[in-house]
Amino acid sequence: MALDKNGIAKRIAKEVKNGYYVNLGIGIPTLVANFVREDIEVEFQSENGVLGMGPFPFEGEEDADIINAGKQTITTLPGASFFDSATSFSMIRGKHVDLTILGAMEVAENGDIANWKIPGKMVKGMGGAMDLVASAENIIVAMMHTNKRGESKLLKKCSLPLTGVGCVTKIVTNLAVLEIKDNTFHLVERAPGVSVEEIQAATEGTLVVNGDVPEMDI
Repeated sequence: MALDKNGIAKRIAKEVKNGYYVNLGIGIPTLVANFVREDIEVEFQSENGVLGMGPFPFEGEEDADIINAGKQTITTLPGASFFDSATSFSMIRGKHVDLTILGAMEVAENGDIANWKIPGKMVKGMGGAMDLVASAENIIVAMMHTNKRGESKLLKKCSLPLTGVGCVTKIVTNLAVLEIKDNTFHLVERAPGVSVEEIQAATEGTLVVNGDVPEMDI
């Protein structure tokens, strides 16, 4: 059974380690904060100037002045801090963020990522993603394996304008967990009930499968 967005976020939350500073991109990545283990300390950073984000607020408890980079209302944890964009991007460009979790429209087998623009459609700009992918050394992409037409989003080469080149290390989709090594996708885990053959059929790029591939434990 393919995962939903919460399932993808839940699996990515297992990648978050004690003491990490983590940047969460717009979309599925924002859900990761809801699933991080309670016995570890993690600082979530948002490039609009927040360090110490917590889970999303319950309905009726939102504060419209406290938002993430996607303009969603958030909560903050004890000790959280607020600062300007210059300070925020100093953290990012200075490589002080341990893990960056982003959404994507396409990822290529060499680690290229396209996640900001579809030609012909109005966009507000590349935003902080450009700085994040240029500075981060540990990038996990959260995305659906195929688009609405059933076409693969894991490609030999991205067709959309690139956000970053050769920067993605791991991808978690609704079908699988994959690592990028030696310019190829390596299948690490599969979603519960999803076969290796289904994942191969949904992956345009080169997919390496070594032995029995375990199901995700989520």
